Amino acid sequence: MLFASLPFLFGFLPATVLGTLLAYRGLGRHAALIFLSTASFVFYGWHYPPYVVLLVGTIGLNYLFAQRIHANPHKWITGMAVALNLGLLAWFKYAGFLAEMVSAILGNHVGVGTILLPLGISFFTFQQIAYLVDIHQRKAEPGKLVEYVFFVTFFPQLIAGPIVHHRELIPQLGQSNFARFLTRDVTMGALLFCIGLGKKVLLADTLRVGADALFLAQSLGVEISMGEAWLGMLSYTFQIYFDFSGYADMALGLGLIFGLRLPENFRSPYKSYDIIDFWRRWNITLSIFLRDYIYLPLGGNRRGPVRRYANLWAVMLLGGLWHGAGWQFIVWGALHGFYLTVNHIWRRFSPYRLPPAFSVCLTFICVVVAWVFFRAEDFDQAFAILSAMAGRSAARPMELAIFNDTALVSALLLLAALLAWFAPNGVQIVTRFKDWQPAFVSHQAVYGAVGALAAVAVFKTYASGSYAFIYFQF
Repeated sequence: MLFASLPFLFGFLPATVLGTLLAYRGLGRHAALIFLSTASFVFYGWHYPPYVVLLVGTIGLNYLFAQRIHANPHKWITGMAVALNLGLLAWFKYAGFLAEMVSAILGNHVGVGTILLPLGISFFTFQQIAYLVDIHQRKAEPGKLVEYVFFVTFFPQLIAGPIVHHRELIPQLGQSNFARFLTRDVTMGALLFCIGLGKKVLLADTLRVGADALFLAQSLGVEISMGEAWLGMLSYTFQIYFDFSGYADMALGLGLIFGLRLPENFRSPYKSYDIIDFWRRWNITLSIFLRDYIYLPLGGNRRGPVRRYANLWAVMLLGGLWHGAGWQFIVWGALHGFYLTVNHIWRRFSPYRLPPAFSVCLTFICVVVAWVFFRAEDFDQAFAILSAMAGRSAARPMELAIFNDTALVSALLLLAALLAWFAPNGVQIVTRFKDWQPAFVSHQAVYGAVGALAAVAVFKTYASGSYAFIYFQF
């Protein structure tokens, strides 16, 4: 179920809030947990009900493993549990990719049939792996089954993150805010949710048109000009930015409505001064997971610079593969591994520091180039668009332009750039709002502005629908 859909906004969300409130007031915290977990299963099964069975199975299996690891923390038990989780993920997400590789090597077709990818499988698999490893390291305890079910299934973070640690969420269930729907929590959560809704529906979904036009034209063999290539790629660059940013705001906002604080997963990454800073701002919880559970166990930066850079490359290649089963995702990860290596070497050996504005622009251009591989269907398409961006394409009459309205696309990109680089993000707005005084700005004005934003977003959703979040496919 999409956050930016009428069934969610006017059906699922109000019913879930009301049901959780009644369960808490009538029967207590335990009943509220059961109701909210059940609602989360409904939310997940809305797309394809049979995969609820898969989700239930992974939860039950991992909870049993957690009990066993806590009682007897042998490495082989934890290793087997992690391997089973990774094996399940590999089957659903990478079986087709691996079959293609084997077919290419052997020269014979190896087929695995059509496998429908379960929504959010990478997120809830990594979340449960982190849980098992934390128990092995005595950083967490198994706890009650109902709490673990809720920890995995809580619908705001189930499909596209953030990746939540057991120790971050479970202790909050015993606090006074959970399921109480306090005025302050609901207000802050609703504001953040509406901001995210506006980003998704009004910006990301609109920018999608320009990005899709570029890649469709290239796939049809249309000669693309340099200007069109950059307009299309900038459209995708800001589309994925506001798509992911919108989801992150909406997830955090929904968590606040229920009295829970989820970890921040997106912090204005296009304001980054270098790639190191970028990865501290983009998909923050995934970066932390890769650091804590892959980079540091490999040795991190404790075994010399060569080993450090090798570990960086390994992590980024795996990070690229995590995003999708395709060589273009691996190249995307390799590019960021290269960027990070250069960045670390520059920080270590260069006495010079680039001007801030130039650093932000250079980092942004590097990110745009890498996004070409992330979005492209194959290498031929990626190299064709990169070639056009470099000016290596023939000119074409303007009446054959691939964009219906180049001026409108340019204006929308300008707005997106201004918001991404100069405006506070959703979390900053809500945080500042708590401290605003009536003399500075009235609360009614803020409510009115955000309410108008939400109304326009809802109307657009009603008129033309909304697309699935990009990170749903991961």
